[in-house]
Parts: sequence; C-alpha cells; structure tokens
Amino acid sequence: MTALKLGNMAPTFTLQNQAGDYVSLKDFRDKSNVVLYFYPKAMTPGCTVQACGLRDSKKQLAKLEAVALGLSPDPVKKLAKFAEKEGLNFDLLADEGHSVADKYGVWDLKKFMGREYMGILRTTFIIDKQGRLAHIVDKVKTKTHHDDVIEILKVLG
Repeated sequence: MTALKLGNMAPTFTLQNQAGDYVSLKDFRDKSNVVLYFYPKAMTPGCTVQACGLRDSKKQLAKLEAVALGLSPDPVKKLAKFAEKEGLNFDLLADEGHSVADKYGVWDLKKFMGREYMGILRTTFIIDKQGRLAHIVDKVKTKTHHDDVIEILKVLG
C-alpha cells in the first residue's frame, strides 16, 4: 500500500480547510497528536458516518491530546457544505490535486462495480506530537473508526 514507515517523519503539507484558511501539519508540532484520515468523497454515506463519529468523539480525542484532520480531493466549497450540514467540529482539508494523498501513498487504483479508476484509499495516519508516524490504519471501518482511533491513541499513550 504505502512506503511510509512507522517512526519516520510524516510528510508535511499545507492545505486549505473548509473555511478557506491554510492548515499545516507543522501547526500541531509539540502541541497535539494528529489523526489524519483520508476519505474518498464528502457527503457520501460511508464518509459521513466516519466524519460524524469523529465529530462526536472530539472531547475524547482532546483528552488524548489529539485532533482530527479529514483530507479528501473535494474542493473547499464542497467541504464547507459538508461541515455545515453535519455540524463537523474539526478541519476538513481540500487536496484537489491529490498531491498530499500521493505523498502518503493513498492515491491509487480502485475498483468498484467492475469499473477501475484512481481515487483515495480510505486510510488513517496517527501522527505523534513530534511529527512522526505512530500508527497506520489501512483497513478502516467507517462505523467504528472513531473508537478504533481512540483505542490506538490510548495504547500509544
């Protein structure tokens, strides 16, 4: 799947969030662990379930000194609609050219209903306060994603 290795520095990035503000991975250095999750498309059923789970887990994530960042190839305007519609309380980042998805190795060939196309492989990277990759979840279950991430953060301490 991805050539990234645990313990290595996470690839850096700066992208616009749903409000059009720029967010950089380095903004969280020495402050928060980051749950960076890549999802295929805003306002689709699985992505909505996943985002709402994280929305509802914000307090638990904060107790574990973690923030969630959702990243998809959607434009800023679509992310703004998604965040508003679902009351999302964390940053959604627009990676329209999928350059960050490429850096993380999650832009790849997908198959759906006999059709092949390039897209996001639903993957989550847990990045520690030092900016290192602490955990990679490549078998994401949208319904339990938030609980799975919280358990991983507890183990990582």
